[in-house]
Amino acid sequence: MLKLYAMFLTLIFLVELVAAIVGFVFRHEIKDSFKNNYEKALKQYNATGDYRSNAVDKIQNTLHCCGVTDYRDWKDTNYYSEKGFPKSCCKLEGCSPERDADKVNSEGCFIKVMTIIESEMGVVAGISFGVACFQGI
Repeated sequence: MLKLYAMFLTLIFLVELVAAIVGFVFRHEIKDSFKNNYEKALKQYNATGDYRSNAVDKIQNTLHCCGVTDYRDWKDTNYYSEKGFPKSCCKLEGCSPERDADKVNSEGCFIKVMTIIESEMGVVAGISFGVACFQGI
């Protein structure tokens, strides 16, 4: 039983190690994938409550941003041509910006999300290292 336990512990450690290496090696692909998926979510945005539209609204509300690179990304969407900017782009609570660019956040969400991810990488790496060391004890 002790050998089986050691084997499983080693297997879990190797999976963690491989995941960390893959995450580090493919970090640029992860960024590109996030950007492409966020652009696709903007194009398919409809404010009716599907999970992509909810995710876009949540990101824009939480980070006080609008669009992928900036608010002008919305101008290429069907939603903008019908209704203008979504309410989640508003600088102030309860506004309805329609097409008034002065009432929306000007900074894009991609840069803000990547800044947060990169700033939290130290915490993630520390926790991963701690878990790996705890397994070795």
